[in-house]
Order: sequence, then C-alpha cells, then structure tokens
Amino acid sequence: MTFKDLGIIEPILKALEAEGYTHPTPIQEQSIPILLEGKDLLGCAQTGTGKTAAFSIPIIQHIHNEVVHEKGRRKVKALIVTPTRELAIQIGENCTKYGKFAGVNNTVIFGGVKQSAQTRALNNGVDILVATPGRLLDLMNQGYISLKDVKYCVLDEADHMLDMGFIHDIKKVIAALPKQRQSLFFSATMPQSIVKLSQSILGTPEKVTIKPEQATADKVEQALYYVSKKSKTKLLVHLIQQNEIDSVLVFSRTKHGANKIVKQLDKVQIKAEAIHGNKSQGARQRALENFKNRETRVLIATDIAARGIDVSQLELVINFDLPNIPETYVHRIGRTGRAKNSGIAISFCDIEERAYLRDIQKLIDFKIPVVTQHPFADEVEELPTKKAPTRGQKNHTRPQRRSGGTDNRSSDRRANSSENRGDGNRNSNSSGSESRSSGSSDNRSGNKPSGNWRSKRR
Repeated sequence: MTFKDLGIIEPILKALEAEGYTHPTPIQEQSIPILLEGKDLLGCAQTGTGKTAAFSIPIIQHIHNEVVHEKGRRKVKALIVTPTRELAIQIGENCTKYGKFAGVNNTVIFGGVKQSAQTRALNNGVDILVATPGRLLDLMNQGYISLKDVKYCVLDEADHMLDMGFIHDIKKVIAALPKQRQSLFFSATMPQSIVKLSQSILGTPEKVTIKPEQATADKVEQALYYVSKKSKTKLLVHLIQQNEIDSVLVFSRTKHGANKIVKQLDKVQIKAEAIHGNKSQGARQRALENFKNRETRVLIATDIAARGIDVSQLELVINFDLPNIPETYVHRIGRTGRAKNSGIAISFCDIEERAYLRDIQKLIDFKIPVVTQHPFADEVEELPTKKAPTRGQKNHTRPQRRSGGTDNRSSDRRANSSENRGDGNRNSNSSGSESRSSGSSDNRSGNKPSGNWRSKRR
C-alpha cells in the first residue's frame, strides 16, 4: 500500500515524496480513505504513529479541491485544536510540508508570547488554523478569529486537554463552530470522560484504533536499571560517557528535577538544557532547536513540555523517573523508534517506583529486560519488611497505601496535570505551558542489554 493507492492528489504526493514518505503507517492507511469521504472520525492512537499526517493530508486535499476561484482574503476553513504550544508548532510545520505544493497555508497561535505576529498572520488570511485553547478563545473574543466558515475541525490529544482542565474552553469553541462540518477526534486513551466528550462533538463517526503494542513493538529496544534514587544522576553520567552518546532525551517527573539534572550534568562538562513550563516560549524553542541541531547533547524534559518534540533519528530515550501514569511511558518511548526507525528506551527504577513499573508492564504486556551489571547495582534498596508487634504491644501504625496504586492514581493525575494548566493565556506574565504502549504476552525479554548498549547494538 502506497500513498498513491489511497487516492491522494499529485501536489500532496509530490510533497510527501520530497519528505521521503512513500508508504502510510497503519493509522494513515485506515484513516485517510475515511476522511477523504467526508466522514467523522474517532481515532485512538499514541504519539509517533503518524496521526498528524493522517488528519492533515485529507484536510489539505479537501481545501485544495474547493479553493478554485476564491476571491478576497482567505477564511479559516480548518481548525486544529491541541493542548500544548510545542505540539501546535509541530502540527503547523507538518501542514506546511504537506501543503506546500497544494496552495494551502496555515498559521499557529498559542499563548505565552505576544499576539501581534499571530494577529498579522490572521489578518493576511489563513486556510488552516492550529491553536491552543486559551489563545484561541482570547483572539475570538477580541474579534480576530471567526469560525463561521470552518468545515473541518480536529481535536488532537483530547485526553491531555481534559487533564489540563480545558474541557470548558473546548465546549465554548465547539459551540462557535458551524453545525455542518467534518469533525475529527483523536485521543491516546478512551476513558468514559473522553467518550462522553466525543459523543457531544461527533455525529456517527468511523472508529480507528491503533493499539499501544502496535506503536512500540519490535521498534524500541527497552531496558530497565534498578538504581537508588541518590545514584540516578551518577548512572546517567556513566551511560552518557561510556557510550559516547551524541543525543539523548531524558524525562524528569518534575520541573525542579529537570533543572537539577541540568546542573549536575554541567558539573561534569555534559551540555544539557531543560524544557518545561517555567521556561519562556523563546527559551523552550531555543533549547529544542539546539537539541535538534546536536548543539546540545542532552535535553531534559517534563512529560507535558515534551508533547510535540519530534527529533529525527533520535536513538535514545531515558526515563530518569518512571511516570506514574502507564500510558505516559508509551508516549515517552515513542519519541525514539518513530516511523520505521529503531531506538532504545532505558528506564531507571528506584524502590519507590516499583508500583509504577508493575502498572507499566501490565499495560504493555511485556516484561522489560533488567540490566544487572552496572556500577550502582549494589546500592539498590530493598523493600522494608513489616515487623509484627510484640505481645502486649498495640500496633498504632496505620496501614499505608501502595505507592502509585489505584488509591493514589487520581491524585497523581491531578499532580501531573497541575504542573501548568492552560497554555499561557490565563496569565499574561506566564512564561510557558504544559499539558499531560508494547510487546506481547510471551514476555519477549530477548538478550538483556549490557551497560554498554552501544557496543552491543553494533
């Protein structure tokens, strides 16, 4: 199956060929024919599956075919709403690539920066508008944006928009759209809240689901290091230095933790930068560009700031902290092994993260191979054993909940999403924003990677 077999017009095929794309991914192969027929779509797919092309290519083709003798300033015909600035920028870049020979333009708007450049682009006329919810509503209220001509609407990363508290903003945007439109709804997970939201937006949609294991199986080599919390940075330095890593994306659970890792790497002359919600939009973009250009060896990111990071041929991702939400693990390792490339995902696990690990392995139905031979293996703590109270002594200790278990899951989600709600629009001084799987049951552990994984891959 090629893109030409899907009925894509020549100008878009030419653009895809220029990017080196000839064969569609599963979600593209399934979604594009549905969308070219004008049907609504409910898609469940993770990052790295090619869903941006899956929804943007049909939209560009529809607009190209419709715009024949349009007079006057271009009007917004397609709206793509996404939770974070980085992801919005990435989608805009892809729309530019795919639409460059089709005569279809786009612009991206988001908070955290001055609006003047964005409003100038809107005044010049735009076919496809990519936006974060806060800035979109703000410019709508100011009269810069009208949605009355929108024929195609996409909600991308819907689960993360709900996690960030955008539900009311999304409802306001939907209320401003024409009743007659094609609606596309994408989410990595489908909890009841997402299903309910999709039902209020979509008519009778076609459904496409790309399972987590399809997104990561056989493309990403996974490895697990048990290590004490205090030795994580030393292990990170050891891996970078021993393997002469040129480029690695490291995930930290918190903004403070990301900054701390950067400082510790700087002490050993390893150039690193952090990207998270407390950084200004300019600083985040510079850090990302430096990383893409290989000027920075290590990029430390929080989960929400990492949405939209798309670095070609990224070989290694390291989970410095395991995520408390299992699906996030899949999003993280999906940063490597993108498209048809292979990659490596290494995870550090301390004693407090064992419950998170169990949830992750249950989700992906895969037991991650453990690397036992590394300099800090002997420092791993063991779970404390409970001592029974002696005779006559009352046990006043309240039973503790399992860390990261179902009792704490909702509070963990709140903590994760509250890292930075919104897209920098609710606070004019805001410096940034942040939003919020694979294997098979045969436990394919394969050969356990050694501490020097690079030499092993060779």
